[in-house]
Amino acid sequence: MGLDARIGGQFLKAGLGYGGFCFPKDVQAFIHLSASVGVDFDILKATERVNKQRIDRYFEKIRQALWVVKGKRVAVLGLAFKQHGRHPLRSGAGVLKRLLGEGAVVNATDPEASATKALFPQVHYHEDAYQALQDADAALVCTEWDTFRKLDWKPRRKSHGAQTGDRRRNLYTPQGMREKGFEYYSFGRE
Repeated sequence: MGLDARIGGQFLKAGLGYGGFCFPKDVQAFIHLSASVGVDFDILKATERVNKQRIDRYFEKIRQALWVVKGKRVAVLGLAFKQHGRHPLRSGAGVLKRLLGEGAVVNATDPEASATKALFPQVHYHEDAYQALQDADAALVCTEWDTFRKLDWKPRRKSHGAQTGDRRRNLYTPQGMREKGFEYYSFGRE
């Protein structure tokens, strides 16, 4: 699939559940269609269940790092699923809702997701990743934009907290982040 130019390898990287609205919509449609003809399509139900559980598993890692989310300053680096304003918030909405629901103070930045301000007015938005990281207890790296890939973490160490969660794209190596003084949590590798 990654060799198909219409799909490409960028859509085959592990993430925090569904990346857009097409897959969950299509899975739901096939589950409904199969049930209407008397077929129990267990593999699609399992797909749906696993994707819904990803945010819960992610928050287990956040709690492991912070113990208590309420009142903690969390920097969310990246909100958009795709670049250039297409599907601007399908990746970060679940994360933002959960953080806000649990009482976190959220600083966010994403060069591709300008539409988020109207949807989540209680989030503090920043143009620059270093501003979002200022005094943060945790940093959640949610997209693989080059801006975040090229962050200089070492000099900023004193201005933000010790936990970093690279939940989707594994932009950094665990060993490299630990050598810089961070607790580092990721999906698919430890």
